[in-house]
Amino acid sequence: MRQDLAKMVYEDIGFEDITTRALIPPGLKVRGHIISKEEGISAGVELAVAIFAEFDVETEVLVADGEKLKPGQIIMEISGDPRSILSVERTVLNLMMRMSGIATLTDNIIKMVRSVNPDVIVAGTRKTTPGLQFFEKNAIRSGGGDTHRYRLDDSVLIKDNHLALVGGVVEAISLARKYVSFTKKIEIEVETLEEALQAANAGADIVMLDNMVPEDVKTVLEALNTENLRDNVIIEVSGGINSDNIMQFAKTGVDVISTGYITHSARSLDLSLELEKIQ
Repeated sequence: MRQDLAKMVYEDIGFEDITTRALIPPGLKVRGHIISKEEGISAGVELAVAIFAEFDVETEVLVADGEKLKPGQIIMEISGDPRSILSVERTVLNLMMRMSGIATLTDNIIKMVRSVNPDVIVAGTRKTTPGLQFFEKNAIRSGGGDTHRYRLDDSVLIKDNHLALVGGVVEAISLARKYVSFTKKIEIEVETLEEALQAANAGADIVMLDNMVPEDVKTVLEALNTENLRDNVIIEVSGGINSDNIMQFAKTGVDVISTGYITHSARSLDLSLELEKIQ
C-alpha cells in the first residue's frame, strides 16, 4: 500500500512542484487543517496520515474513518514544511474526497434498505477503479458496507462465462469444491429458478441471483423454502441495482445486496485544506 501511495504522489509531483519551489522559501513552518464542506461519512483518513508521515508532516486526527461529518468540521490538523504539504495536498484530498463520497453513499443506502430489512448486508462489487480498488473497498467498509471480494483469490465466484465453458451449475460447483481449500466459500451466479435450485442442492455456499426482477427473486426464495434449502445458502442479489430500485430488492428478504452503484456512481465529498504560517 505504501508503494501505491508513493507512486500516486510522485506521479503528480513529477520532477518537482515548480510553483511551490518558486514561491515558498525553505525553513518556513505552517499549520493547517483539512475541513469538510458538507455532511457525510469520513474515509481515507488513515491513508492521508500515511502519506503525510512519508513527508515528515505531523498530523492529529480529529475525525476517524467511518465517523459522521458536518459542514465546517475539521477532520485533521497538520503541521510541518509547507513545501511538503503543498506537494502532496492534491493527492491527499483526491483520495479522501473520493473515499468519503463512497462511504457517504454506502451509509445512505444502508439506512434505506435496513428500514425494511434490518439484517440485510449491502456489499460492493469489483466494479471499482483500476488501481484504486483497495481504497474504494475500504471506503465501502467505512460506510458500513461489506467489501465482498477484494481480489479473485478471496473466494470462488462462478459466473455466466465460467458456466458457458464448463457446461452447467452442478459440474462447476463440483470442480470448484475439488480444487479449492475448505476455507474458501463457493458462490455461483444464476439467472433462473432451475439454476438456483441446482446450486443449492449441489452445495453452493452462496447463490447470487443475477439480473432478476424482485418478483422472480421472491419466487426463488419461496421455492427454496418449499424444498427446505433456504437455510443452507446465503442468497445474494446483484445486477442493475441502484438507489431507485434497491428498496424493492430489500423487501424480498434476501441476505445480501451487492451493487457497483456505491462505487461507480458515488460523488466525491467536498473537502479542503487550509494553511497558515506559524509565527
